[in-house]
Amino acid sequence: MIKKNFASDNYAGVHEAILQSLYEANNDSAPAYGGDQHTAKAIEKFREYFGKDAQVFFVFNGTGANVTSLSALTHSYQAIICAASAHIQLDECGAPEKLTGSKLLLTQTEDGKLTPEHIAHHLQRVGDQHHVQPKVISISQSTEYGTLYQVEEIKALADFAHQHQLYLHMDGARISNAAASLQLNFTEFTKEAGIDVLSFGGTKNGMMMGEAVVFLNPSLANHYQYIRKQSMQLASKMRFIAAQFSALLTNDLWRHNAAHANAMATLLANSLKTIPGVTITKKVEANAIFAILPRHVIHALQQRFHFYVWNEIKNEVRLMTSFNTLEAEVEEFIVELKKLI
Repeated sequence: MIKKNFASDNYAGVHEAILQSLYEANNDSAPAYGGDQHTAKAIEKFREYFGKDAQVFFVFNGTGANVTSLSALTHSYQAIICAASAHIQLDECGAPEKLTGSKLLLTQTEDGKLTPEHIAHHLQRVGDQHHVQPKVISISQSTEYGTLYQVEEIKALADFAHQHQLYLHMDGARISNAAASLQLNFTEFTKEAGIDVLSFGGTKNGMMMGEAVVFLNPSLANHYQYIRKQSMQLASKMRFIAAQFSALLTNDLWRHNAAHANAMATLLANSLKTIPGVTITKKVEANAIFAILPRHVIHALQQRFHFYVWNEIKNEVRLMTSFNTLEAEVEEFIVELKKLI
C-alpha cells in the first residue's frame, strides 16, 4: 500500500513546470559555479521582488542556507537568539553551532514567535569578555508551529535588533506559504520590515532541491562567496538550482503552489474540528496543523498515512499539506480517523 503524505512538504514531488525548467537547462553546456545565463536570470527574478541591490546566492538545502547566512553575520564568540522550537535548534543536528562557532540562545514560546520582550533578557553582560555576545536574532516565517509573524511584529523585532546593534535573520523555508496566507509580497515582510538576511526556501514549495540566501542588507554579503565555498554549498552545475527558481518565481507559481497547500491545511483543520476527541493545539495559518489525537488511533492511522508524532506525551501530531495534496486525500484521512475513533 502506498501511504498518503501528511508528514512533510519535503515528501511532495516536483512541480511539472520545475521539471520542465530542468529539462531546458540541460539542453546545452554552460559555465560552472554560477557563471551561466540561468543563474543570472534567476538572480534578476529575485531582484524583481527584493530590489536591485539584493545580493542573491544559491545553495543546496535549507540547513546550508541557514548556516552559511548566519556565518556571514557572526564571529565564534557571538551568539544567535532564536525560539527553542526553531529549525536551527531542533532539526539541524547542531550544524549552526558547529559551523558558525556561535552559541544559540534559546527562548521558550507558545507559538514559535519571538518578541522584543523575549529577547531583552539575553542582552546582559554586553562587553563582558567572559560572556558570549549576542549578534543575531533568527526568526522563522512561517514558524515551526505553522504560525505567522505579522508585518508589525517583524518591524518591532527589527527595530529592537538594530537599536542594539544586532542583525535580524529570517529562516524562510516556507516563506511562500507565509506570503500567500498574509496576501503580501515578499518584500513587505522582509526588506521593508527590516530583515537583514533571508534564507529563501524552494524545496518545500515544488522544487527538486535548492534554496537561496538573499542579503537584503547588501553590505553583509562581502565575504559570503568564500563562506559558501568553504561550507561545501557551492554547486558546480548551479544552473540546475537557478533554473528551478526562475520557474518558481514566474507567473506567480510560488503563490499558486503555496496557496493550494494552505487551503488544504485549512480544509483538513476545519474537518478535524468536527471530530470529538480531537483538539487543534496551534493556530492554522499556513500549511501545518498540530492536533492532539486519541492515543489508540495514532499507530493505526500511520499504517495508511505518513505523519509525525510531535509530542508523544501529549499525543500531539503534526500534519503537513503540500502543493500537490488532493482534497480526496484529506477526505480519506478524515474518514479513516472517524472510523478508528
